[in-house]
Amino acid sequence: MSAGRICSRTFATAFPGETVRAAAQRMQLHGVGSLVVVEPGATAEARGVITDRDITLRCVAPGLDPDATLVAAVMTAPVMTVDEETPVEAAVEAMARAGTRRLVVTGIGRKAVGVLAMDDVLDLVVEELGPIAQLLAKQQPHVPG
Repeated sequence: MSAGRICSRTFATAFPGETVRAAAQRMQLHGVGSLVVVEPGATAEARGVITDRDITLRCVAPGLDPDATLVAAVMTAPVMTVDEETPVEAAVEAMARAGTRRLVVTGIGRKAVGVLAMDDVLDLVVEELGPIAQLLAKQQPHVPG
């Protein structure tokens, strides 16, 4: 199975040149903890990710003004990406190497098309293991107690 098949195709974005406050308000609006940072325009190439943790540790904690600080100054970059055709196993290996729980999934021209989170992978594992667990439970000999 490919990363593109199980990733979330609905995600919110930010631009490098907008303020941290604008990004934080977009997170609140969409109920998310991260935004994919893209270049404005038709290409929408992924440049980074800004998370609630980035805002806390790189803007608020050092006392920077979120109305004057730009997303580019606190985002995590370069962004970790995988092509939408990348097998899930390879995407998980990339997550492990990078020490991250999410990857931006890209399509043609590195355009962001989704976000693959560890939770997406865990949902797939649970879905695939469910029938196996049921089979094993049926095959267990019943031992009278």
